[in-house]
Amino acid sequence: MEIRKTVIPAAGFGTRMLPAAKAVPKEMLPVLDKPTIQYVVEEAAEAGINDALLITSREKRALEDHFDRAGELEDRLAAAGKYDLLTALRAVTAGVRVHAVRQGEQKGLGHAVLQARDHVGQEAFLCQLGDAIFSGGIGPAEQLVRAYEKFGTAVIGLEEVPVEKVERYGIVGGEMVAEGVIRIETLVEKPSRESAPSRLAIAARYVLTPYVFECLEKTQPGKGGEIQLTDAIKMMLGKERVHGVVLKARRHDIGNPVDWLKTNLIFARREPEMWRQIEPLVRSLMSNE
Repeated sequence: MEIRKTVIPAAGFGTRMLPAAKAVPKEMLPVLDKPTIQYVVEEAAEAGINDALLITSREKRALEDHFDRAGELEDRLAAAGKYDLLTALRAVTAGVRVHAVRQGEQKGLGHAVLQARDHVGQEAFLCQLGDAIFSGGIGPAEQLVRAYEKFGTAVIGLEEVPVEKVERYGIVGGEMVAEGVIRIETLVEKPSRESAPSRLAIAARYVLTPYVFECLEKTQPGKGGEIQLTDAIKMMLGKERVHGVVLKARRHDIGNPVDWLKTNLIFARREPEMWRQIEPLVRSLMSNE
């Protein structure tokens, strides 16, 4: 029943962040002083997970390099007496073993998750999309791991979205079995407002059982030749129970320039000293509108 591993799909081209993402993976773009991918791995570590598998591509070696030791840089920081920076640098590689496997073809999120089959084996595992981070309240990873320990099923992280936005997300429907917990009976990808089974949208975090790999192998490619994870989860519903949990933390996407900038400002607002320096600029810009 213990979740020990997380799988982090991060092989996409990041086209909405071009040209910034041409040479720098979008998951390496910083939110304050840390790349986005580091927040994702730290979230998993807070849930007791000690093994992370990055699903990458040949253009994204920087993701692997970030979690490798940098002996020469560490020595230089130590010689210069910059121990705060040295501690922060070493914290990147502490606590979680980070591995990587490449997704040779861009064939969708489901195909990316399928690349983790050999690494995961017969264990249930956490899955975290690499371009979304969270703030406030209990972390999604910890919340989903706790739910898995209680229900023993696959668990999907959810957020309630306004009715006018249901057309943008995968929306679940089913029976509410506890406050903020739904036993999922249906899953509709980007439904119309009229046909949406609820306003509960899939929110970039999952706990999945090994049965998902069998379903992914049977899933037919959809639009653009991509294998969708949601299609495999629909297939899982025919054999296994799947629960959804409304996440208590707030999701922040970094997949486009506006959302990335918003996320930086929101995180800066949580740091008093940093916000003291930024707030005058923000107020100045607002007053000049």
